[in-house]
Amino acid sequence: MAWRKPPEELIELFNDVMPAGPLDFKPMFGSPCYWVNGNLFAGLHQESFMVRLSEPDRAELLEVPGAHLFEPMEGRPMREYVVFPEQMLGDRDALRRWLGKGLAYAASLPAKQKKPRKKT
Repeated sequence: MAWRKPPEELIELFNDVMPAGPLDFKPMFGSPCYWVNGNLFAGLHQESFMVRLSEPDRAELLEVPGAHLFEPMEGRPMREYVVFPEQMLGDRDALRRWLGKGLAYAASLPAKQKKPRKKT
């Protein structure tokens, strides 16, 4: 099954609520994603808007009806990433608050070193 690009309005929302900080923009899964210190922090995948969270924050967000672990392929969840419930997408303040928590968590992780490109 081919992946779908995120809707333009979701991309606009994603970019609008992104917190200021030392973020890098780099697409993944053919969709917009933001990174901090080489660690994926938040992104879009098809119609899903996901954020990386610490264990306590992840547990809290997963209590919200409709929130669920990000699973880019069925049966392959990315355990630290939670998809925002659809009803939360209308609450920019809530999104910004959760993204702030996610950014703080991702920034606390060890920086990933860039791997040298292989010569072809």
